Amino acid sequence: MEPVKVVVRFGDGRVVKGVTQDFFPNKDRFHLHPTSDTSGNATEVCIRDLKAIFFVRDFSGNPDYSERKSYLEGEKSQGRKVEVTFTDGEILAGSTLGYDPNRQGFFVFPVDPTSNNARVYAVTTAVKGVRYF
Repeated sequence: MEPVKVVVRFGDGRVVKGVTQDFFPNKDRFHLHPTSDTSGNATEVCIRDLKAIFFVRDFSGNPDYSERKSYLEGEKSQGRKVEVTFTDGEILAGSTLGYDPNRQGFFVFPVDPTSNNARVYAVTTAVKGVRYF
């Protein structure tokens, strides 16, 4: 599997940028190679400790970019349109192909196709609510 760029947000507020090659939504852990660790060592990350995993296009992003949070009229989505509210108050709008509150997490595809986030894996225990629209 090719390495993918991720920004990992922990439940305690920590944020770590890095790459992973072994994240699978049905596994309870994966290995992260943090960009801050020049030795190339991997850190084992347990899903239960996370808020979300942001699969990003690049690590720097564009801090001046204002991401669109709603669909344009007639715009198609990948799955059901959804608004996810995390326990810390952050709201993520997008679409999902398979939300199940009994699973450890689910993918959300952001509304804005030019967002730096290609997709987000939201950890169910860090989600306060899910609303379909």
